[in-house]
Amino acid sequence: MPALRIAVANQKGGTGKTTLALNLAAGLQRRGSTLVLDADPQGSISQWAALAGDGTRLPPVWAVPQGEAGRCIDRGAREHRYLIVDCPPTLQTTGVREILAGVDVVLIPIQPSPLDLWASAEIVTAVRDSRAANQQLKAFVVLNQLDSRNALSRSMHEALAELEIPTLAAGVARRAAYRSAAVEGSSVYHLGQRGAAAAREVEAVIEEVLKS
Repeated sequence: MPALRIAVANQKGGTGKTTLALNLAAGLQRRGSTLVLDADPQGSISQWAALAGDGTRLPPVWAVPQGEAGRCIDRGAREHRYLIVDCPPTLQTTGVREILAGVDVVLIPIQPSPLDLWASAEIVTAVRDSRAANQQLKAFVVLNQLDSRNALSRSMHEALAELEIPTLAAGVARRAAYRSAAVEGSSVYHLGQRGAAAAREVEAVIEEVLKS
């Protein structure tokens, strides 16, 4: 069975890209061999994994050298069932285009704010351009850091429609569990009851992607 290769990308900082990528990888690891590719020069996901010590709590992480994204994706896909790629927080590099050309799915985490959506509109063009070489590329918006106290406004729905990329029904709430997992070098799956609600959210995202 061919590997499922998923990129998590957004050129806007502060969208929860790395947090989503790491926890998705932890959830996928429960289903099969999973590898994380750290293509973000900041190396946040590598630092997060390093806190796990012996690595038993998190999937393995490979740092991607500049210009080597395609090679790393190909190698990882031969050795693992699932790949998660944490992309650089910019679209102004050939690396992101190379990643989008080599994956099956790109997930775009966006906070539920019209301003954040409009700031992320550039990635629609990147996805459209990447489909010229990778016609099977699927793209989905993942609403991240949702606040249950605030309903999505009409302007939010209009902004989502303008992105021309479908939004997953499953979203991720603003929860302390995600911050705790990062501090402890773990995932929400390993926090016990503290992370149960967050793990259910991540599971819903994974299941929706797997069925897409």
